Amino acid sequence: MPSAANIVGFTLLAIVIIVVPGPGVLFAVGRALVLGTKPALLSVLGNALGVGVQIVVVALGLGVVIQSSPTAFFAIQVAGAIMIGYLGIRAIMQRTESLEDASAKPHSKSTILKESVVVGLTNAKTLVFFLAALPSFVAVEDGDPILQMLFLGALFSSIGIASDSTYAIAAGKARDWLATSAKRLAVFRGLGGLALTLLGLYMLYEATVPN
Repeated sequence: MPSAANIVGFTLLAIVIIVVPGPGVLFAVGRALVLGTKPALLSVLGNALGVGVQIVVVALGLGVVIQSSPTAFFAIQVAGAIMIGYLGIRAIMQRTESLEDASAKPHSKSTILKESVVVGLTNAKTLVFFLAALPSFVAVEDGDPILQMLFLGALFSSIGIASDSTYAIAAGKARDWLATSAKRLAVFRGLGGLALTLLGLYMLYEATVPN
């Protein structure tokens, strides 16, 4: 178990990283505007599962291998950008379909969950954060470093799920109100898809343009 000081320090850092709107928040809000509250919450869970895999990978030491391989890290960045961009473009193309068509069609729970896991798994920003932060808040004298990092990672995921769910519910409520007008709903579905598309493009830019 990490020391109390390390837990508090990591928690404060995690809150800053998570609560300030970033890729995770934009993904949750975009999905809520496009699909509604429940699918957005499922997307939040899937995203957290994908990020959880990153935590385990970093804790077991495999993250260092990924970090030391520019090709592997670049592939992860590009895959994440393409996945989010694809979801955004698809949302824009399907923005005018009726609520009945939307519920009858493609967005099964398993599909939403799988897509969101991929998004979380390929989130390069969280991977970089874990590589930098987790070892910094671990002390050998406090016990098994792997268990400490897994504990801190679980703490990060819990905060992330709570925060992203709040944003998703708020955006979903707005969408439910907009659903009284098919035209308004189509506009906001399009905006949600645009937000996801722009996020994907930004992530691709970050991956391909040297800092």
